[in-house]
Amino acid sequence: MKVLRALAILIVGILFMFSGVVKAIDPLGSAYKFHDYFIAFGTGYLQFLAVPLSLLQSLVEFLAGFAVITGIRRREGIWATMILMAFFTPLTLILALTNPVSDCGCFGDAIHLTNWQTFGKNVVLVFFAIILFAERKKDPLQAGPSAQWLVTGCAAVVFVAFEFYNLTFLPVIDFLPYSVGTHIPDKMRIPEGAPVTRYETTFIYEKGGLKKEFTLKDYPANDSTWKFIRQNSKIISKGYIPPVHDFAITMDGNRDITDSVLNSLQPVVLMICKKLEDAGMKRIEKGTVICKTLSERGIHSLLLSSSGSDEILRFRNMADICTADETTLKTMIRSNPGYMLLFRGTVLGKWSWADFSADKVIKLTGNLKLTNN
Repeated sequence: MKVLRALAILIVGILFMFSGVVKAIDPLGSAYKFHDYFIAFGTGYLQFLAVPLSLLQSLVEFLAGFAVITGIRRREGIWATMILMAFFTPLTLILALTNPVSDCGCFGDAIHLTNWQTFGKNVVLVFFAIILFAERKKDPLQAGPSAQWLVTGCAAVVFVAFEFYNLTFLPVIDFLPYSVGTHIPDKMRIPEGAPVTRYETTFIYEKGGLKKEFTLKDYPANDSTWKFIRQNSKIISKGYIPPVHDFAITMDGNRDITDSVLNSLQPVVLMICKKLEDAGMKRIEKGTVICKTLSERGIHSLLLSSSGSDEILRFRNMADICTADETTLKTMIRSNPGYMLLFRGTVLGKWSWADFSADKVIKLTGNLKLTNN
């Protein structure tokens, strides 16, 4: 039993700490996941809680794992893990059965799991959590209660500071497909021979008040006594999906400039505002001033947004505004606004609104071999 308990301490402690840390690295990504769940369950009015819940969840998970693995306030950590597992295990079963959101986000963008994989992981984790809960009273105190709470409090303060650093600036580790050094066209290609998505198509026909389902092999194509009702398609197996599969930029409503941006022989700064109305006028004004400074050095800039036409009209005199899918913009950078420097389709740099400057862009482009388009 001692060996099993020691194994449970390692597994529960490490997994909870890891889950908390990867969420803290990308708190805005976890907030987007909360937002997706609110929409899926018809509670979109709660989206204002997305960021606070993201920060709180990662903190609780980290502290619970920290307590279990170090033995500092382990009993409280075990209680916390049991409460979390009692809530999330049935929830992940519901998600696996209904699949409202394809990826639970339990490990952020570091590791992607399907809802069934997440439920299976939780079942295994519950087993070890129950072992710890049954043996919780066997943990001796390693230090005075006040000293233990002091250590826990210090760990919490450091962790919260780490969360807000990643929230204000960009994640210290970029798990997104648009990380610095990425050549975007390469991430958009489908390898030769890669599996394709397979669908099963069926047809519903009606005759004499009786509805019947047919396949492509046996549907009554030449029998006029059957009346066609509808066609159903379902995925049998998913094919290969490239890491970047929805990167598209349009200007002036419908002019696609994606290729010209990716193939530009000059550096291009993308000012990314998923929603102009949420970015804040002061931040946008600051960014456009910096971009105008860069334009004087031959570095063109574009403002990418998913806002509606009315909102775009308000800012049309401040920058060259293009449109892109909101999910794509969220995936490109975790900041609103955020900035991405591209050169010949390669991501040279990324910055949040808090640390973007002309000097940083000029420093990265100073040694590039530029060619006039």
